[in-house]
Amino acid sequence: MLPTGLHVPMITPFDEAGAVAWPALEALARDVLREGATGLVALGTTGEPGSLTADERRDVLDLLAAVCREHGAPLTVGANTADDLRILADRPAVAAALSLVPPFLRPGEEGVLAHLTALAAASPVPLIVYHVPYRTAQPLTARALTRIAAVEGVAGLKLATGSIDPDVIALMSAPPAGFGVFGGDDIVISPLLALGAEGGILASAHVATSDFATLIKAWRQGDVATARPLGHRLARLSAALFAEPNPTVIKAVLHAQNRIPTPDVRLPLMPAAKESTADALRLLSEIHQPGVQPPASL
Repeated sequence: MLPTGLHVPMITPFDEAGAVAWPALEALARDVLREGATGLVALGTTGEPGSLTADERRDVLDLLAAVCREHGAPLTVGANTADDLRILADRPAVAAALSLVPPFLRPGEEGVLAHLTALAAASPVPLIVYHVPYRTAQPLTARALTRIAAVEGVAGLKLATGSIDPDVIALMSAPPAGFGVFGGDDIVISPLLALGAEGGILASAHVATSDFATLIKAWRQGDVATARPLGHRLARLSAALFAEPNPTVIKAVLHAQNRIPTPDVRLPLMPAAKESTADALRLLSEIHQPGVQPPASL
């Protein structure tokens, strides 16, 4: 499985001409690793891979692999086909592939199991299965997830069901041995860690990186006094960062911090509204203010 801790799915920053801003991407990757991230994720959905050219995807992968090698950090790569997986074989920094439960088709649990079994057999690296049913339209029971965990070559799960539901509780109450569960819903990462998740794959950790790393460490060490209030504050921040389609608000915040040259995204995404950006920046400034209480809904 991936090492315990925080893994950041990297955005792809763009410059004023619309090209990938390579120096900004490299600096951002180094920043999050220095600030406590365990590893990086390349070409996840946060990185807008569908809008990148084949050459851009290759160069993003090469750049982030180089940064990870220098920092001794693991790189996970979004890869959903056998062809995507084959190109990972000659990149020693790549620790795992993040592979999505098949979207849109709704093949059923048996179809999902067969698909992931075939992918794992074709992969030169272990798979972290990305389960995000509100995007894929394919729910999976705790029993199905346990069967997926038993597939040779499947090392873990990015769990992003949108809530802590009965299937999540059932899975976390008896997690398969040697199988890592990583939270992928930033807003509910704190309660999932409290249930025993190994860590998180969190886009929100582009900002407040050290705080997310502290949250994960605190829950894993049983430091509830630190974890609970920090988790509430980070949940509020994550809600603001995801108020519009990911990664639009995150990019706007990073641009406001002068960490990337533009807040631009590529179609079909549209830039975040000024109001959303302002709200996220305000909440970011409140992270270290213990007197700030989360709303009742959180």
